[in-house]
Amino acid sequence: MSGTFVGMPAFPVAAHEAVGNTTLRANLRHATHTIRDKRAKAVAELDDWALLREAGKQIKDHTLRHLDTYLVQLEEAVTAAGGVVHWAADADEANRIVTRLVKEAGESEVVKVKSMATQEIGLNEALEAAGIAAYETDLAELIVQLGHDRPSHILVPAIHRNRGEIRDIFAKEMGEWGRPAPEGLTDTPAELAEAARLHLREKFLRAKVGISGANFMVAETGTLVVVESEGNGRMCLTLPETLISVVGIEKIVPTWRDLEVFLQTLPRSSTAERMNPYTSMWTGTSDTETADGPRVFHLVLIDNGRTDTLADEVGRQALRCIRCSACLNVCPVYERAGGHAYGSVYPGPIGAILSPQLRGTASEIDASLPYASSLCGACYEVCPVAIDIPEVLVHLRERVVQGGPATRQGNRVVLKPAKGHAAERAAMRAAGWAFVHPGALRAGQRVASRTRRFHPRTLPGPGRAWSATRDLPQVPAEPFRDWWQRTHGKKESGK
Repeated sequence: MSGTFVGMPAFPVAAHEAVGNTTLRANLRHATHTIRDKRAKAVAELDDWALLREAGKQIKDHTLRHLDTYLVQLEEAVTAAGGVVHWAADADEANRIVTRLVKEAGESEVVKVKSMATQEIGLNEALEAAGIAAYETDLAELIVQLGHDRPSHILVPAIHRNRGEIRDIFAKEMGEWGRPAPEGLTDTPAELAEAARLHLREKFLRAKVGISGANFMVAETGTLVVVESEGNGRMCLTLPETLISVVGIEKIVPTWRDLEVFLQTLPRSSTAERMNPYTSMWTGTSDTETADGPRVFHLVLIDNGRTDTLADEVGRQALRCIRCSACLNVCPVYERAGGHAYGSVYPGPIGAILSPQLRGTASEIDASLPYASSLCGACYEVCPVAIDIPEVLVHLRERVVQGGPATRQGNRVVLKPAKGHAAERAAMRAAGWAFVHPGALRAGQRVASRTRRFHPRTLPGPGRAWSATRDLPQVPAEPFRDWWQRTHGKKESGK
């Protein structure tokens, strides 16, 4: 997976700075509360929501268990329909493939459908380095791009911006990218949307190459599916002569019928709609100039850490994710810290378990992400494919403490010793010894009670990080064992 956002510190540092931004917190609070309230109402309309959720989980788990088989089937179906399939092991290989395909088409600019996969691999930056301009066409992604910003939400990348900020960005930047914003532009949603429509229309009509991701890929037919709310994606999918779709290997479903489940759960979980306003499906290429869709179609399938994630029996459930963002909208940590603090295109609870698996936990920021949670469980409750995010978070915390993923040495699986956790390990060993030596434990409790006046309120050394925002619990004046013996011991002995 491509690196973290350049210059981003670990989550605790970034979050500490973010919570002091009152404008950011107000924007996030308003947006997340509005979306999650609407989602709750949309989900409540379905009496069989729990069954749909379980069905989505089962379909995804079945697909992941047989991923190799379905990927081969998908490649055969896409090829039979006139498309070309490319396999990319990592971000660099995927970027090289896409860059080459654009150059072979003789073009120096492309229009893009909103895509988490292309953000994950840093495709826009790779294309720019090769002299190719990539224009985002999703309204929120356009705001992020024009603002020289980073996305902060899976579904609404510009959720951290308010209408006034968006108006200022359009007025200042649109002219540098193409058609300028209209004179006297206000911050009313209708005017902002119209400014974006006029700005993008000339790019749609001029572009010869479109780049997309996909929400789903159907193995049995080779069909790709994109769901959206604006229609910009459909323009990118139908107008350009060449379409390049960059998709993670986990986005596959076995059959067309499986879409029945996800086309009910995804829109309700993401935009709180009964169905997406635009659901675009394409299979291969168009055979005539008058037909909708591309005459040249390339599918770039990316691994980029997904196979390693699949090998983890606990962590692999993160690959069920259908990118609905419901977990972000209920997360108290995300609401206060914002998406940028996660240092990844995948913010929030799902990002806290997905990014460390795709990228590993070697970097400071990836090692901190499993701790970016209160473990309240709200994310699991709203997940439409029942990813137990708290379970994976605890699992990844164990990995971080142990020093990283397991490595195989011959027939043995070895965990690399952790760096920076020696004091914690020593404390746990001491506690373990005390619990199996009752006499020593009782003596220690009595000493702690009698010296309680001299105890500090915060921990020294490495423990200071834990106690920086909380006081140590006070030691009682009398240990429980002594109290019990004093109040109940005589009665029990008299019996």
